[in-house]
Amino acid sequence: MLPYELKVLDELVSINTDSVKKCGYEECASLISERMSEIGLKVEVFDPIEIAGDGKKRPNVIGTLDLDADKTLGLVTHYDVVPPGEGWKRDPFRLTIEGERAYGRGSADDKSAIAASIGALSCIGERGKYNVKLIASPDEEVGGRWGIGYVMNGLNLKLDCGVVVDAMPDMVGIGASGIVQGGVVVRGIQGHAGYPHRADNPIPKLAALMKEFEVFRALRERKLSKIDAPPGSPKKKLWGRFSFTMVGGGEKENVIPSNAWARFDMRILPDEPIAEAESELINFFGTVRGSLDIDAEMRITQEDGGFLTSPDHPFVESFLNATSSVFGSPLPVGASLGGDDGKFLASRGIPVVSYGAIAEDTHFHGTDEFVYIRDLMHLRDVLVQLIR
Repeated sequence: MLPYELKVLDELVSINTDSVKKCGYEECASLISERMSEIGLKVEVFDPIEIAGDGKKRPNVIGTLDLDADKTLGLVTHYDVVPPGEGWKRDPFRLTIEGERAYGRGSADDKSAIAASIGALSCIGERGKYNVKLIASPDEEVGGRWGIGYVMNGLNLKLDCGVVVDAMPDMVGIGASGIVQGGVVVRGIQGHAGYPHRADNPIPKLAALMKEFEVFRALRERKLSKIDAPPGSPKKKLWGRFSFTMVGGGEKENVIPSNAWARFDMRILPDEPIAEAESELINFFGTVRGSLDIDAEMRITQEDGGFLTSPDHPFVESFLNATSSVFGSPLPVGASLGGDDGKFLASRGIPVVSYGAIAEDTHFHGTDEFVYIRDLMHLRDVLVQLIR
């Protein structure tokens, strides 16, 4: 007989909630609402359809457990998933249990969190250290603006502390990297490839610029946070990163293009001012442009600062005590190499940690995604210990 949490996970995985197509959102939100109601939560559903502007429904489900406590804890989860892609050996929308693994799209990221959280709240009883608001949102995989971003900023949800239940099981995250994304364009003069002397090819100039940026990449990597990196990382402390991720130029083999472009992704330390990192990037670009004597432009298209909860904060200590109760000793603390929905809480001064069942080898966002059943149950148990 399957544990309750696996039964709920089975139901959730069976619904394709592709964040690109926005399919299955209503069906999944309805299922989550039913499961929350069954265990005694007061359920509310909020949809930003009137303000999102595209006519698509994005129901955010909030289940409240009132334990007559002084403080309210938010459990942040998401039910949307990335597209399944090709090459699965198993049906991505049917939970397949093989040994200690449960396969399916979203089985780890992040429907495991919803199943474990509902399972945990079903065990609490009538008293606890916190009132709880379990939030199940869409669109996390595409930025979260109309998911947890809408819940925190549009609904002005009041929380005293929060857990982003969307992380690895062997570390308690107390921060996340910020991000700066953008692009560079190098301009030349278009012409016939048979007459290159009559044109000015921007592609070699872009290549030269990108080569110079290897120096900047190395500079970023020498920047270290005071917070540890996740287990298995090549550095003990979280480090800065810069990568060119896209490149292009030209439309036909026999035409020298008028411009060539590249796009980049820069990761900011949780304890690094984003304005400082941007300034260093812009200044380096200006220096390289001048030294190469090229006609080039940089544009920043997205920026999000990181966040950091003090490792000495009482809520962090409470969460570590909960992990100690389950594992015999507290889990290590660190910060995420990527972004984290905790930014929506941290920006409002709410102490937040991240913890989940998404182990590094679970193929999340890949083919044959799975969750370790032990991690699912440990997640439930840690949440129970935190709340009781």
